[in-house]
Amino acid sequence: MWLLGIESSCDETGVALVHAPAGERVPTLVADALHTQAAMHEAYGGVVPELASRDHVRRVLPLIREVMSKANQSLNDIDVVAFTRGPGLAGALLVGAGTACALAASLGKPVMGIHHLEGHLLSPFLSADPPEFPFVALLVSGGHTQLMRVAGVGHYELLGETIDDAAGEAFDKSAKLLGLGYPGGPALSALAARGRGDAFALPRPLLHQPNLDFSFAGLKTAVLTQCQKLGDDLPAHQADLAASTQAAIVEVLVKKSLKALKQTGLQRLVVAGGVGANRLLRAELQAACHKLGARVHYPEAALCTDNGAMIAMAAAMRLQSGVQTAQADYAFDVLPRWALDNILTH
Repeated sequence: MWLLGIESSCDETGVALVHAPAGERVPTLVADALHTQAAMHEAYGGVVPELASRDHVRRVLPLIREVMSKANQSLNDIDVVAFTRGPGLAGALLVGAGTACALAASLGKPVMGIHHLEGHLLSPFLSADPPEFPFVALLVSGGHTQLMRVAGVGHYELLGETIDDAAGEAFDKSAKLLGLGYPGGPALSALAARGRGDAFALPRPLLHQPNLDFSFAGLKTAVLTQCQKLGDDLPAHQADLAASTQAAIVEVLVKKSLKALKQTGLQRLVVAGGVGANRLLRAELQAACHKLGARVHYPEAALCTDNGAMIAMAAAMRLQSGVQTAQADYAFDVLPRWALDNILTH
């Protein structure tokens, strides 16, 4: 079975082709292509939804042709077309959904709408060291920070989530306060490598609370306060403040993840989403999980960002597990707000 995945939820246009041979547990990524809009949005300091949607329109068909050429397959070989149904920017989602349904209809093939976060959650199954169910998942990105108990494909229990800013937002907004470029998270992490993580005493909100929720808005405010205190001296302390900010975010993510493992009694942690590529987070989680006797799994670094491979993979795994069937119904909708723990109700 050949599955084409299309991702267009925000500022990356991703297309991928996955092969799921009968009887094999994990599908195989055959070819993928990705276009990021980071350079286009940099001038505005963040994603402009209308510009994002228009750029998806320009990119999606050339990327489909590129993927099929890389795979040496024709469009007629595709068995299922999958697309991101939500959550995300409504206009951007509509581009991917419309393209997928039009393509599937022209080929007479079924189509599947996939949850963006489920794509991230299942993306480590594309790695050389795929996890096994059940596990605790830390979904950590620019828009989401959640801990889930994952019993199997489509069976997700929310353990905790952010009550305000996501971890990725804390990275990006702190980077903006420090005068760094867009996207801010990678820029802040790069600068942090030259600084001391203990240079500034920044807050770790909700760290000692018994629940598994997160809060990063207070940290952003603390970074603003430090920037104002430093004034003209900020450039001399910029690396230290970046390192201290990163250290605060990472400590909260690590300790909450360990708490989730202990509360559930599980010995396997899956980390997914853009922030999952952060080197300090990976190193700290690896060390902490090793000490606890637990395993930690990540997607390949190139698949941490939004991509078509995770959408095709999620579709293949949903079909293999029998929790969803592909439909030859080409009327579509998108769900800009869609809770992952309610995925079975839509």
